[in-house]
Amino acid sequence: MFLLQIPATVQDTANAVMSNTQAVTDAMQNSAIPPQQSISLFEMAVKGGWIMLPLALMLVLAIYLFIERFIVIQNASQEDKSFMSRIKDYIYDGKVDSALKLCKEADTPSSRMIEKGITRLGRPMGDVLVAIENVGNIEIAKLEKGLGIVAAISGGAPMIGFLGTVLGMVQAFFNIASKGDNAVNLSDLSAGIYVAMITTVGGLIVGILAYFAYNYLNAKISQVMRKLESRSMEFMDLLNTPVKN
Repeated sequence: MFLLQIPATVQDTANAVMSNTQAVTDAMQNSAIPPQQSISLFEMAVKGGWIMLPLALMLVLAIYLFIERFIVIQNASQEDKSFMSRIKDYIYDGKVDSALKLCKEADTPSSRMIEKGITRLGRPMGDVLVAIENVGNIEIAKLEKGLGIVAAISGGAPMIGFLGTVLGMVQAFFNIASKGDNAVNLSDLSAGIYVAMITTVGGLIVGILAYFAYNYLNAKISQVMRKLESRSMEFMDLLNTPVKN
């Protein structure tokens, strides 16, 4: 029986390769993996520079207007469900003063609209309808107060953020040009670019929030508008309905 003899040089070479491979594997496993870095919103706001200040003010203003308008619109949409039936009873009974008193106590857009219609009783129906519609338009205009500012923020905030990015890019490339023949450090360039992009992110966040707030408030106002139109039609039908003896 013959045994395969491996030359010593070949065996030493194989052992050396295996030893080097194991050393590389151990070095890779034991090497320190750099921790993943993250940045908070506050750090982004600080690194964004002075351009983040007007964006922060616009955000605060948009939030304030949204909350304030939401409360006003929510109060305007709430009313007594028996309001129109009580008005109908007062009108049919000839108790105009009681009907006016009820409207003043309700103090809602629809009650103020009906109150104006009651004060025009005895005039042509066209005049009564015009008076009601005028009050309705005034009430809707009151509810829309401040929405123009929210719309301006939704469109202006992204542009201000983009302006900050452009200014930051200009500053970054100016710093590169000012070094002249010196080697440009890629890390410096990337740091300048990411700081410049922060303003765009901030502008988009403010713009998106303001955009959704504006459209939500508009939808709520549309609901109130439809309710006012329904109340005006009920009141006109009430006036056109003959009194049953």
